[in-house]
Amino acid sequence: MMIPKSKSTLITIIIHILIWGILGLIYFSQPLLLSITLPYQLWIKQIIIWGLLITAFYLNSFILVPKFLLKNNTGIYFLFVLVTVTVIVILNVYVDKWLNLHQLMEAAFHKSGPPKHHKGRDYNWDLAMIATIALVLGISTSITTIQKWQKDKQLHQDLEQDRVSSELSFLKAQINPHFFFNTLNNIYALTHVNAEVSRKAIHQLSRMMRYVLYDTQNSTTMLSQEIAFIKDYISLMELRLTDVVKIDFTSPTALKDLAIAPMIFLPFIENAFKHGVSATQPSHIGITVSQNDTLIELSVVNTIIKEQSNNLEEGSGIGLNNTKRRLDLLYPGKHTLVINESTTESIYLVHLTLNLA
Repeated sequence: MMIPKSKSTLITIIIHILIWGILGLIYFSQPLLLSITLPYQLWIKQIIIWGLLITAFYLNSFILVPKFLLKNNTGIYFLFVLVTVTVIVILNVYVDKWLNLHQLMEAAFHKSGPPKHHKGRDYNWDLAMIATIALVLGISTSITTIQKWQKDKQLHQDLEQDRVSSELSFLKAQINPHFFFNTLNNIYALTHVNAEVSRKAIHQLSRMMRYVLYDTQNSTTMLSQEIAFIKDYISLMELRLTDVVKIDFTSPTALKDLAIAPMIFLPFIENAFKHGVSATQPSHIGITVSQNDTLIELSVVNTIIKEQSNNLEEGSGIGLNNTKRRLDLLYPGKHTLVINESTTESIYLVHLTLNLA
């Protein structure tokens, strides 16, 4: 799911506030664990070092990680990290000397009671400071790399979506002329037989093309509209058929209207009329659209007529091939397509199942 840029920025800000809140709580509460009266100079030092840690965090996040670590310059990256840690530790020593904090802490320990066994402890080169710097840099590196990974993943998804959209537009642009040219070819044949019927067919075709050109511009249309289009198409095809051809069409009586890719059924039905009818031989086309909640099934059965055809795109297979590709792009894992051809019985069967959930 794509997150809006403003929302993503807000989430990032909240994450940074939470991180610094937790780190600040840990960092500034550590001196309070000492059962002594702390000099105010210690808090000045804490604030200065805290500012250095914040600087190191964002220096690592905005410069070191993007420019070196993520570009596989790990050697240079760890060199700069080492330099950063060294600089902060040296400044920690300098601040201690500047504030005379070592003597003030010694005095505070003596005032609190009997001498504690802290002699020999070096407050300047405290391993806890190095561990704190490493923790801050580690969190900075983790957050930056995760954000970069998420950004790259989102970019990849956007590019893939654009690619799929472009390919679908291209495939759809091919299917529409395929349908249009086939139907015009049928009407052309009809003009030699009955001019009045051909005029009616042209009017019906114009209504269908209005649907193709305007109502299917979106990525989806309604199932009821698609079924109505199929009915119009079958009616148009029947105008040129003789009595030896039997057409059966069945659709759901109580239809649950769902969004579906436009003209996803048409190429299979076109193919049946293209190869399954004859002017002289008995032939049959059976088309069934059934629905079970969000599961839609299309079954197309037709006899195979082995005759040469003057169809404009005979043998090209543009419609069927593009429809298979559209199904793969639009309904990955949500469709099954079974095509069987029985040469002994001269039967061609297409069974498509779509899950529109």
